[in-house]
Amino acid sequence: MRLRLNGPTMGTRWSVQCDGAPDTDAKLLHTTLQATVERIDAQMSPWKPASDLLRLHRAPVDSWVELPAEIIEVLARALEVSRLSAGAFDPAVGALVDAWGFGAIRDEPDAQAIRAAGEAADCPAHQSLELEVGAGRVRKRARVQVDLCGIAKGYAVDCMVEVLQHHGIRHALAALDGELRSLGGQEDGQPWAVALESPEAGRRAVHGVIELQDLAVATSGDYRRYVEIGGVRVAHTMDGRRAAPVRNDVASVTVLARTCMDADAWATALLVAGPDEGQDMARRLGLEALWLLRRGGTLVEVGLGRFGSDAAS
Repeated sequence: MRLRLNGPTMGTRWSVQCDGAPDTDAKLLHTTLQATVERIDAQMSPWKPASDLLRLHRAPVDSWVELPAEIIEVLARALEVSRLSAGAFDPAVGALVDAWGFGAIRDEPDAQAIRAAGEAADCPAHQSLELEVGAGRVRKRARVQVDLCGIAKGYAVDCMVEVLQHHGIRHALAALDGELRSLGGQEDGQPWAVALESPEAGRRAVHGVIELQDLAVATSGDYRRYVEIGGVRVAHTMDGRRAAPVRNDVASVTVLARTCMDADAWATALLVAGPDEGQDMARRLGLEALWLLRRGGTLVEVGLGRFGSDAAS
């Protein structure tokens, strides 16, 4: 029995396709999935004033803050990816995100806020946050505004998959915006086919198809959320090392991983790193990734791992 469930969260929608048993309680499954993504959003949203993330933001420097286990898990992985990527993935870019008009504070760039955020961005998150995972607490070593938008949606997808497994589902595809994870293949033995979006602003088109079986995939790009400044498109993803929005030849980068949290974070890191540093990083860490690069008015594909063959076609 094929079930199709969906609902609102994190400014977008979650969805699940799954092959369940005839006695699967679809209503209970939907309710549990919705509650799961809402719980994660309540912890990690930069838009909800009562979120645990903003509670951390408001806490004084050098003050320990107790946080739920889920956000501690995400922070720990975010800091690890920040370290491994030499700051290309940096969850300490919240002030920059807000200053450029992509956060909860303003909807357009503010020159004074941009200058202030740039002056404050002197070290990446893995150097400015201290975690005690076992104790479930974190403290800031310096003034920092954490933003988990580059990893939280992927983690939410992983949590959706855990819910499906708990309900005895063995064949499913869970998605939240551009982050997806498959649980097995389809019941008929076929993998789940998902579209790789063409990086065209203002238009939804398919560039290729990716087949998933017990895999997660995430894509980051410069074409979905951006502002125009003086005729130049400024993307929403921030490069904390430059204290400025990403500006390179990468139109999009897609990453395969076992967990959607990792796929999400590494897609962001490789987008920020740019084509050359990003490919070196991916090779060193054994990542499977596909870059769509803007070169001479055309899109050029560069792939590693399964993307190095005909996985996307």
